[in-house]
Amino acid sequence: MSEHTHHHHAPAADLDPVAHWEEHYGTGDRVWSGAANASLVAILGEHAPSARQGGVEGAAAEGAAQPRALDIGCGEGADAIWLARAGWRTTGVDISPTAIGRAQEAAREAGTGAEQLRLIAADLADPAVDADLGGPFDLVTASFFHSTIALPRTEILRRAAALLAPGGRLLVISHAAPPPWARGDFARHREDLLDPDAEVAALDLPDAEFAVERAELRRRAATAPDGTPSELEDGIVLIRRR
Repeated sequence: MSEHTHHHHAPAADLDPVAHWEEHYGTGDRVWSGAANASLVAILGEHAPSARQGGVEGAAAEGAAQPRALDIGCGEGADAIWLARAGWRTTGVDISPTAIGRAQEAAREAGTGAEQLRLIAADLADPAVDADLGGPFDLVTASFFHSTIALPRTEILRRAAALLAPGGRLLVISHAAPPPWARGDFARHREDLLDPDAEVAALDLPDAEFAVERAELRRRAATAPDGTPSELEDGIVLIRRR
């Protein structure tokens, strides 16, 4: 999921996950800003195929040899589009068909074709979905992959790590704390948010197969809903498959 504005929705305790996220995206307007996550861009810029191969066109020309990326919980597609334009042949997956429809529209507007970016609606809580995703991948990203309803998040991230090719990386960017302006239910989710070290511990990936390259906090400027300047704290975990 990319950087975003905040929308408030009716309680979704009685909704199944697809219905919950369809309600979330069913406002009629884009939920996210359309900008790729700033931390993702900063961290992956040095690893981008286009940076190594002299531009997106050069990376795309590699064809079947082109590195592959998977963006889980891709929302309306900003991160997935950035990855595709940076030279990864990218698959974006989200539980919401409405979000995927918007991602497809955004990809068309960006001139990103289906040969470079595949977008699919699927519930990642179902392990059977993994076969449809393809792989192995050289990169798996998960930006703000959180939910206010039940989500087997750590299990999904472990399965995503298993889809990595040797040398591939898993990048998890998470809310390390609720925004300063959070109130009510959202503020009470503080205990559900893991700092980077706790994220690594929860993933519990075997040291013989995976190396932690980054586990750090990153602060970024933000604007509160009332328009005042603020600051958010993100957790960054970057893990490479040996």
